[in-house]
Amino acid sequence: MKTIRRWMWMPRAIGAGVVLVGLHSQGVAARDGHDREHQHDAVKHVLLISFDGLHEQDVARCINSNACPNLALLAKAGTTYTNAHTPGLSDSFPGLAALVTGGSPKSAGLFYDVSYDRTLYAPSDTNCTGKQGWNVVLDETAGIDAENGGALTHLNGGGAFNPQAIPHALINGVCQSVYPHNYVQTNTIFEVVKQSVTGARTAWADKHAWGYDWLNGPSGAGVDDLSRTEINSIDPATNTAYTDRYSHTEAFDNFHVQSLIDEIDGKDSTGQSTASVPTVFGANFQTLSVAQKAPVATGGGYLDASFTPGPQVSAAIAYLDGALGRIVSELKQQNLYSSTAIIVTAKHGQSPTDHSKLVKNGDTLTKLLETNNYLDPNGNFGQANTKSGNLNDGTGLVGTGFVQTDDVGLIWLHDPRQLSAVVKTLKDNLGCNAPGICADGREAYILYGPQLAAKFGDPARGRTPDIVVQPNPGVIYTSSTSKDEEHGGNAPDDSHLGLVVYTPRAHRAGQLVDERVLTTQVAPTILRMLGLAPELLHSVALEGTRTLPGFEREHF
Repeated sequence: MKTIRRWMWMPRAIGAGVVLVGLHSQGVAARDGHDREHQHDAVKHVLLISFDGLHEQDVARCINSNACPNLALLAKAGTTYTNAHTPGLSDSFPGLAALVTGGSPKSAGLFYDVSYDRTLYAPSDTNCTGKQGWNVVLDETAGIDAENGGALTHLNGGGAFNPQAIPHALINGVCQSVYPHNYVQTNTIFEVVKQSVTGARTAWADKHAWGYDWLNGPSGAGVDDLSRTEINSIDPATNTAYTDRYSHTEAFDNFHVQSLIDEIDGKDSTGQSTASVPTVFGANFQTLSVAQKAPVATGGGYLDASFTPGPQVSAAIAYLDGALGRIVSELKQQNLYSSTAIIVTAKHGQSPTDHSKLVKNGDTLTKLLETNNYLDPNGNFGQANTKSGNLNDGTGLVGTGFVQTDDVGLIWLHDPRQLSAVVKTLKDNLGCNAPGICADGREAYILYGPQLAAKFGDPARGRTPDIVVQPNPGVIYTSSTSKDEEHGGNAPDDSHLGLVVYTPRAHRAGQLVDERVLTTQVAPTILRMLGLAPELLHSVALEGTRTLPGFEREHF
């Protein structure tokens, strides 16, 4: 492959008036039509695939070793971005939001699948008259199977929302339910494509059946075919969830492979009904993520700091490459390969790949906050305190503040006036010895105040955490023996992702681009591929997100 050191950016003038007023103006509409006129219908469909956990180093290694021949063929025919990163947080929600909204958590408002919002009322508070401040949980318990702490017995999460997971907001004096699609603060590529392309159809498949309803965007109708598959449901064949081992996760990911094949064949994701081939569609895959998290002692993770895969990761990459081959083969079989752009990337990476850096001292961050009375010392805050002991049973406490930890710490204070005291306590306990939070290295930081507001938005508005703690790379705030890697933060292994983009009739096939890019640039690039104005995405306009290098102009 020929390495392209740097593409020439083509600056795009977007004044404040355009951002605030011109999103739906005649000017944008006219340029939209101009773009489509000059696109020559080269791209009629865009397929977005997220292999969660896929690092750039995984892509380079597997291509060079011939371990992923199908991905290698796409790279040979397309462009590989070797310096792609997530926009600051690497949980599944902000990671996917970057890809489909073009925005960071600052505009999309998604910080984690389990987070907090000071403006919301409890699900049981249907009149919005009680306390405010709700711990929002949009994971497997968002499906009705989890109502009252029930077992997750159905692949589709029970076929409806868990009403105990739906908080309320007071909007223009009216108390309204806040579903996941109401929770996201910006529109998505699915909405834009449906609104801008005549006869367009959209589809997506992900790991949680109901929490990912936010992909529909604020309209609630962006995704025509949102496959309802729940990875934490009980597989009747094994009586366990699909995450117990990577080889079992393959069975779950196969549902998504089959959904994509059915959609390529002109059916819906179930294969039961006739439907047009989606204009924008895709799926998430979890096999690699599960293999990476598995303890090194059992064959999970990586063997060294050079990303040499262990047995489970090797097998997971081989599986995913085979799945990619099946999908591409079906596109060719249906004569769609020459009109379909394919993007392979990830929501997030996984950390630490170098097992020698792993530190698991328990959740010292939460314990430190509790010990100093910044949170209830007995853990009675948010959804950590429910009558059934299960999340989203509707009995969590209101107005308590919250802390979310994995290999990052997000802190929503019960009393924002304590900010200075909390920051001092954290800075006084940076070491790795108890009660320290293991954030004393050069890549660790505590983000708060104006710097945090500039990057993630003002906490006073209710959604943004008051403090973000990035511990030393390799630290996971847990004592669990079931995982040796995690994600969510901004450690290098979390944020540096694989990104391969194939377009039909590409003029720059087989090239490497080493310019630093963000995964937020994928969303406006998808619109550009379809001849649509990237600024139709609100986050793109607000954050000034550019298309990927090589896609700045109308012809590519």
